[in-house]
Amino acid sequence: MLRCARISSVCIALLVAAVAAAQDALPRVRLIATGGTISNRTGGRLTAEELVQSMPGLDRYAQPEYEQFTNLASSQLTLDQWVGLAKRINELGAGDHTLAGMVVTSGTDTLEELAYFLNLTARTDKPVVVVGSMRNPSTVGYEGAANLLEGFRVAASSEAKGKGVLVVLNDEINAAREVTKTDALRLSTFQSRPYGVLGVVDSDRVVFYRSGVKRNTAKSEFDISSVTKLPRVDVIMTYQDADGDLIKSAVDGGAKGIVLATAGAGATSGTQPDGVSYALKKGVIVVTTTRTGSGRIAPSQGRGGRGGGPPTDNPNASTGEELRRRIAGEDLAPVKARVLLMLALTKTSDPLEIQRMFSEY
Repeated sequence: MLRCARISSVCIALLVAAVAAAQDALPRVRLIATGGTISNRTGGRLTAEELVQSMPGLDRYAQPEYEQFTNLASSQLTLDQWVGLAKRINELGAGDHTLAGMVVTSGTDTLEELAYFLNLTARTDKPVVVVGSMRNPSTVGYEGAANLLEGFRVAASSEAKGKGVLVVLNDEINAAREVTKTDALRLSTFQSRPYGVLGVVDSDRVVFYRSGVKRNTAKSEFDISSVTKLPRVDVIMTYQDADGDLIKSAVDGGAKGIVLATAGAGATSGTQPDGVSYALKKGVIVVTTTRTGSGRIAPSQGRGGRGGGPPTDNPNASTGEELRRRIAGEDLAPVKARVLLMLALTKTSDPLEIQRMFSEY
């Protein structure tokens, strides 16, 4: 009897050691929690630790770590906090060589903007995955734990390395540059419209179908390490008989750049051309995008030559050097064009260089 007990204790010890070894072999993935609906439980927000504990079966895929960066709604995050978050990700990416990847939680309202900012400033080829949820933890059908688990699985995947910042919700993997929130309430809100998903997260494995081709993360030229404040860039929408005074007010208020969310392929309305001319004469960079949700704004081949965007429809508009500061926003959504322009202006005010950045990123 004593011999059997000794054998059993040895077996248990070996089993424990085998389980521990298997756990140590799993990729290390760190959660950086910023808040959002995914943590917004009635009576108090879930912490990073509680979010990690909410994922059943996580120990099959990764060794989880966590830290609480903030715990706010995404619309309450400041640009200064964006900069701090990017610096923290870069610190982890450069200093922790055994870390497989990182997961960032965010509220969904401005998730696409944060994800694109990190896509340009997280200078690491380690996977950085942004997740969120449409329902809060106190709601029936809360999907946050599932999205978070899938985010950890993608961050732990060797195939995710070097693909830029990824957005994972609703079993789908989208590129930060391409994805946008398309519905205020539905779980399938995050879509990449004409481009489609990069991949999916299924029960058996993480599957990638394609990769993006634009510069990002480790290949980005945007070094956030010495940046303390991002320049002001405002977004102005075109609508029928729009007033150009809004553009002038933004310029007078200190905007270094203006992003126009124009109608169709670059049309403005009302007195907006006067506002654009005013901005250009003040040395402000103006980027033309479309409010339609998809489509590309190409650099102008007409008046203004090397400047971006469509030729101006204002007969009194500036030409030459001023018009060169009108940049084509390519296929970026207005809010993402704002992110790129803010970062571009930390490096240069040369319109040719900024136009190059819009073509490459």
